[in-house]
Amino acid sequence: MTVTINDVAQAAGVSKGAVSYALNGQPGVSDDTRERILRVARELGWKPNLRAKSLSSAKAFAVGLVVARDPRLLGTDPFFPAFIAGIETTLVEHEYVLVLTVAASADAEELGYRKLAADSRVDGVILTDMRVDDSRIALLKSLKIPAVTLNRPETPSPFPAVCMDDTEGIAAAVEHLVSLGHTKIGHVGGPQSYIHGRSRRLAWQNAMSKAGLEAGSFIEADFTAAGGLAATAELLRSAQRPTAIIYANDLMATAGQSYAQSLGLAVPGDLSITGYDDTELARYLNPPLTTVPADPLLWGRVAAQQLLSLLGGAPAEDIYLPSPKLVVRASTGPAPGTPNN
Repeated sequence: MTVTINDVAQAAGVSKGAVSYALNGQPGVSDDTRERILRVARELGWKPNLRAKSLSSAKAFAVGLVVARDPRLLGTDPFFPAFIAGIETTLVEHEYVLVLTVAASADAEELGYRKLAADSRVDGVILTDMRVDDSRIALLKSLKIPAVTLNRPETPSPFPAVCMDDTEGIAAAVEHLVSLGHTKIGHVGGPQSYIHGRSRRLAWQNAMSKAGLEAGSFIEADFTAAGGLAATAELLRSAQRPTAIIYANDLMATAGQSYAQSLGLAVPGDLSITGYDDTELARYLNPPLTTVPADPLLWGRVAAQQLLSLLGGAPAEDIYLPSPKLVVRASTGPAPGTPNN
């Protein structure tokens, strides 16, 4: 049975108005009375009616997330389920809900934001997959929707960002492979229209240059398993076939490792492989994958906390998460032809 404000008022021996003041943190009751009302509400198991609460406060008590992905592929990428779980972990503690929209095209993505604004369905949104010349910043400003971005966009933005430097992990992967004698190190990257796709390519390129090596072969893929497999096939067919490949995420690395093994190549004997994300599956591959942990659960949790703080009137300040460190496992080893191979 649902416990109402009337039930709490009767049990506490006060008026409905006093209960409303106490439960909503408003002045109008003494500290002793407020404490008694809150204690009675807990004992009775009272829970707020979010619909009624939103009507009375002009808030939706909801946060929006528009994911620009093919719906058929979204479930195959381990990053987003973990990221969404992190968001939900924070929202449930503050009695907010997540409104998720999956958009398969640019037009559908823009429409998704416009609908959220027109219907006042959310109080703010979280932006992922920041892009070069990201048009969503101007769109959200025009729609007057508060937002938090994952990493700071290149486009001038009034919104706070939750930042994580992904370049250190890629650079560490290059340094690790160079220490193992590799000189031909390829890179399978994400779309270069994404800031994190481009930053990981540049980190690989700069680290190779720092080691006195040519950057070698780069293939732009799409963060999917199929894209990773196709890019791996292209690299392994090339005249300058790499002895090691750094992938921009674990999903592409997993597909690439499987493809190389299907050709009879030994990993890491003939080909060393590194990923990025440190998904749950990475440690259970054969061999286990050397990778960089991105911790999407933490990203989701902190992004939601930052957005709720912004909605509560806090300053729009960026948050910097610790840079992830390379986790070395058995998918990397000495380059072919070196004494230890």
